[in-house]
Amino acid sequence: LKLENRTKGKLQKQICQIVLDHFEKQYTTELGDTWTSVRDVLTNPLCWQYAVLLNKFSQPAELENALHVKGYHPAFQGPLPYLPSSLKCYIRRNPGRFPAQKHQAGKLKEYYLLNAASLLPVLALEVKDAEDVLDLCAAPGGKSVAILQCAYPGQFHCNEYDDLRLRWLKETIESFIPDPLINLITVSKLDGRHIGDLKPELYDKVLVDAPCSNDRSWLFSSDIQQAALRLIQRKELSSLQFQLLRSGIKALRPGGSLVYSTCTLSKAENSDVINLILNSCSNVMPVDISEMAKAVSQEFTFLSGTQHHELLVLPEKGRAWGPMYIAKLKKM
Repeated sequence: LKLENRTKGKLQKQICQIVLDHFEKQYTTELGDTWTSVRDVLTNPLCWQYAVLLNKFSQPAELENALHVKGYHPAFQGPLPYLPSSLKCYIRRNPGRFPAQKHQAGKLKEYYLLNAASLLPVLALEVKDAEDVLDLCAAPGGKSVAILQCAYPGQFHCNEYDDLRLRWLKETIESFIPDPLINLITVSKLDGRHIGDLKPELYDKVLVDAPCSNDRSWLFSSDIQQAALRLIQRKELSSLQFQLLRSGIKALRPGGSLVYSTCTLSKAENSDVINLILNSCSNVMPVDISEMAKAVSQEFTFLSGTQHHELLVLPEKGRAWGPMYIAKLKKM
């Protein structure tokens, strides 16, 4: 208990007050009373949960038994519109994380630890075998790995503009994907805003997991000056997100679909960006994803009152997943 209290104190001390004050003001306005319970989870890492995504390419048979013994169960069990049997993800109600595996050159990892809500954009994208797929902002690579657990794309293009994150993406792919399949993946370092012009109407499915104000990590910024700068630059993020989204739409074939996601609660970076796209691009339509939400409502808490083409996962105790915003569009 002493150790736990010490850890608690240490973690509480790390909360960046300038960020918390900023969020307090914004999210009290946007979320009302809901913000109080969300804030309690976001500011207390001791109640955070981690999901275990199994890697089908390294066949970890005993791992499933070990997870069952530790109280884990499959994350997705409802009648989902799209749930490939090869996608296996385990969660449990208790906080804490399963031990992480280190990267070893030439050796595939058996599982990937992640926030279970980050698989919802992949399930919404509904990738099928032989489809051409673009992951526009792919690092650190968890969603790319999850897409490959679901299907074998025709061509799979993973893009990341930031140098450091690009290295991280390459390492993730090496850690989870076997050689023959790696050859089918194109990893590029392009400005995502220009990909639509460089590769127009080339893809059946596009994922835009956009750079955003990452609410969880920003709350624990250790550098106060950097945190203050982030909060100033936050206003410009929605413009970048809009440009990335527009580029993703250009890269889509007619009839193809796009999923936009962020890990922030911010309305300016979520529904406002989607509404702006829907109002300015006459060739895209919103796609209803409410059935998916219904099917996973046992494990995830969603903000009520969103439109049928969007979801916002709200972290709460015992279901500490998110924040994760997801919206789906189709190109006509």
